[in-house]
Amino acid sequence: MKIAVVGAGAIGGYLGAKLALAGEAVTFIARNKNLAAINANGFRLQLEDGTEQHASNVRAVQHMADAGVQDAVLLTLKAHQVKDVLPDLRCLFGPDTMVVTMINGVPWWYFQQLPGADVPSVYQGRQLESVDPGGFIAQHIEPERIIGSVVYPAAELLEPGVVKVIEGNRFTLGEPNGTRSPRIEALSQAMMKAGFKSPISKDIRAEIWVKLWGNLCFNPISALTHATLQDICRFPQSRELAANMMREGQAVAQALGVNFKITLDQRMAGAEAVGAHKTSMLQDVEHGRALELNALVGSVIELGRICGVPTPTISAIYAATALLSNTLTQSNGRLEVQALG
Repeated sequence: MKIAVVGAGAIGGYLGAKLALAGEAVTFIARNKNLAAINANGFRLQLEDGTEQHASNVRAVQHMADAGVQDAVLLTLKAHQVKDVLPDLRCLFGPDTMVVTMINGVPWWYFQQLPGADVPSVYQGRQLESVDPGGFIAQHIEPERIIGSVVYPAAELLEPGVVKVIEGNRFTLGEPNGTRSPRIEALSQAMMKAGFKSPISKDIRAEIWVKLWGNLCFNPISALTHATLQDICRFPQSRELAANMMREGQAVAQALGVNFKITLDQRMAGAEAVGAHKTSMLQDVEHGRALELNALVGSVIELGRICGVPTPTISAIYAATALLSNTLTQSNGRLEVQALG
């Protein structure tokens, strides 16, 4: 299978290296130091058990036209970065090319290809301004190309071309229309051959919500407080704040027809069990990078407005985190804290 990985960071590197080691034809779309490192040395993985794997049979190109038509395109970017690779992304598309969205938060295609004849017409094909302003992404990626995915592993890019896998190997896949198509079967088989757990979900939106349920609260709270997951879950006030945000998020999801298979307490316990882990948004704050705020939080507020469910606590935390994001932008990613006295 010809597979292009758009986003040669931690998750993209993990996926691409393992798929290449399993015999797939993997091309990374990369730039600058990443581009040079991959072409010179391939991609190296440091696994959880301390062993290393070296995928020397990968290539990297800067221009997507140089990669040619692919069977699958894995989007492993941050949600707000997708628009930056358009319209060049179309150079990778043939008639049957899949676009696998391995992105946190509510995807731009959430209301596209909705399954079931009883879906209200007001939802079908609706555009989400929070994640796709003006419908720019939807104009360049046809709905029928989309394969949804939920990314569970944690990994870290140690240096260009070198990824450390912290934990996990599960990437759930799902057709937006709920079918079990031959193409998703083939992709799942390729992923499993590479050593990943890659189940096919008949309701990928429900799977997205399970992860989003935690992300919508833990990420912004951690960004504002610099606390780890363990800290947030064990400190009574922050735990209750997170729980209130989760209750609001659950009400939104249920209004959209999503049924949660686990309880709020179980989801909270799962987050606490991860331990002293810094969320991706806190890591972005510490490195002065743009925050995935709209995909993880703003989108839930917009979905609440669409289905008539209030989200006051989520909205308040969103406003505070948006101010933090604006401060980071204006200071070129540097936060200065002045001591009193």
